[in-house]
Amino acid sequence: MTDTTEKHRLLIDEQLCFALYSTSRAITKVYAGLLRGLGLTYPQYLTMLILWEQDGLSVQEIADRMQLEGATTTPLVQRLEAFGLVQKQRSSRDERRQDVFLTGEGVALRDKALDIPERLGCALGISDATARALLLDLRTLRAGLR
Repeated sequence: MTDTTEKHRLLIDEQLCFALYSTSRAITKVYAGLLRGLGLTYPQYLTMLILWEQDGLSVQEIADRMQLEGATTTPLVQRLEAFGLVQKQRSSRDERRQDVFLTGEGVALRDKALDIPERLGCALGISDATARALLLDLRTLRAGLR
């Protein structure tokens, strides 16, 4: 192996980790603009997506879906509660568990968010087919890391 080839291996633009990291940061910036009208940050939006999919999850279940620690998710839920989008209730099955439910305002926000995925696709300039293929590839990559 030549010295040039070895140096090429350590160029930042040749690193998969940097491509994923920088792309994630760029997409998060695009989301910031798209979500401004909803009054949500990107992590808050992810939390709402999870609750729109399945209401009444515990804080820990939300954390698990987001692949975060519960301690990181708790402040997200608290902010959404302060905005009037969710409410927490003690579980009737386990008093230690806090379940999170959408309020009427939280449910109504879903309708306002329906165009976000399409607007993101337009901002990225990729087709639905390309987006689906990327999603499949990323799921495969993530599964391989577990």
